[in-house]
Amino acid sequence: MPDAHTNSTSSNQFGAGVDLHLELAGSRRRAGLTDALRDAVRQGRLTPGTRLPASRALAADLGVSRSTVTECYSQLIAEGWLTAQQGSGTRVSQRANPRSTTVETQASRVLRRPTHGLLPGAADFAEFPRTQWLAAARRALITAPHSAFGYGDPLGRIELRAALADYLSRVRGVYAEPERIVICSGFHHGLTLVAQALKEQGAQAIAVEAYGLSLYRALLNDVGLRIPPLVVDENGARTCDLGAMRDVSAVLLTPAHQFPTGVALSPQRRASVLDWARTTDGLILEDDYDGEFRYDRKPIGALQGLDPDRVLYFGTASKSLAPALRVAWIVVPKNLLSLIAEAKGRVETVSALEQLTLAEFITSGAFDRHVRSRRQSYRRRRDDLVTALKQTAPTVRVTGMAAGLQAVLELPQGTESWVLQAAANKGLMVSGMGEFRHPMLDRHFTAQDALVVNYSAVSDSAWEGALHALCSVMP
Repeated sequence: MPDAHTNSTSSNQFGAGVDLHLELAGSRRRAGLTDALRDAVRQGRLTPGTRLPASRALAADLGVSRSTVTECYSQLIAEGWLTAQQGSGTRVSQRANPRSTTVETQASRVLRRPTHGLLPGAADFAEFPRTQWLAAARRALITAPHSAFGYGDPLGRIELRAALADYLSRVRGVYAEPERIVICSGFHHGLTLVAQALKEQGAQAIAVEAYGLSLYRALLNDVGLRIPPLVVDENGARTCDLGAMRDVSAVLLTPAHQFPTGVALSPQRRASVLDWARTTDGLILEDDYDGEFRYDRKPIGALQGLDPDRVLYFGTASKSLAPALRVAWIVVPKNLLSLIAEAKGRVETVSALEQLTLAEFITSGAFDRHVRSRRQSYRRRRDDLVTALKQTAPTVRVTGMAAGLQAVLELPQGTESWVLQAAANKGLMVSGMGEFRHPMLDRHFTAQDALVVNYSAVSDSAWEGALHALCSVMP
């Protein structure tokens, strides 16, 4: 496909999706936005002819009023930085003269902020339900007992644990008594607690999927545990290999939607891992990181519901709401509860007020409504991605998209690094499958070159531009 930087028609067509990454300084929102846009043009980050987002879209992205954006645009049009024409939107003036720059070095290219980000782990934070969350926070504060302002129960507020017990049972098929739920500050924190408890019990190794986040492999290593890999194929992790692994007493899985390949653990392998846990007194650590988001298939219930004494369940608000809340939960087998509680400590480490707000958000029905809205939006984006690739790169196979927030774009062998570099040259941040591969994976294993594309990562105003940039680098 033609390079968007040399094809002005293509560039302008998709300019409406440019993600501005503006930093608004000071308390005066209009002045801060005006200065930020003016500086972006001066520094060449917004080039002449670039079409800016509609005022409504930019206001939603930045969390400011629409009038703030329209007043800012009007001032910059009057100064000559921007132009506006009926049917053409607001654009950077052709007369705007960016600040002269020196020859770009390799270091400056590395440090340059990307235009589009489709990396796993993020979501469209512009859609965080601020109004509903604020209403839930008000109700939670009004009804909170005085004891809520103390140090609190190390396991977490009972209001949230009770709300989660009902929600997880109803939506994910989890057997979750409030007394077996531990609130923690994110999956990373929860996995640390579990790893420390298992190490205290004498565990030496935890098997992990051959594809996953290196952050969590490093965490387990830091605790002193070995992490042998389980090969992942179209049926999920090869759990039948567990019996041959020496000193493995637990396994970390993403059975409903393997990360990052997107496959579900097959019924046969679900049965296989449960049999292994029962016959060896082993433990299954189930990471249900995006269980709410299903599109083209019936929801796959949590593995934990089949054997609550052999499966420890992790859930989090990071994908459904936002990582900034720092709220996650573990549903713990009874025989491990005291060890997990001891590892967490004697004082609650998660804000009691955030817990009470989330409990109110769930019990009021606002959480269900928010998830349904996000599910519809992400499904539309996924469909946009599939349609665009059929038109521009019909040989690229898209997989892992029946659920979750990302899709896998399979590439011809030997092209992954080239495509990643081409994407970086266009200001597009996207992950290759190789980034998630276990370093101990058998060197004779034939790995598929692929991109892992998080279609939930950008705002609505940036989605069109990000999708165009992605399609333009497909082989």
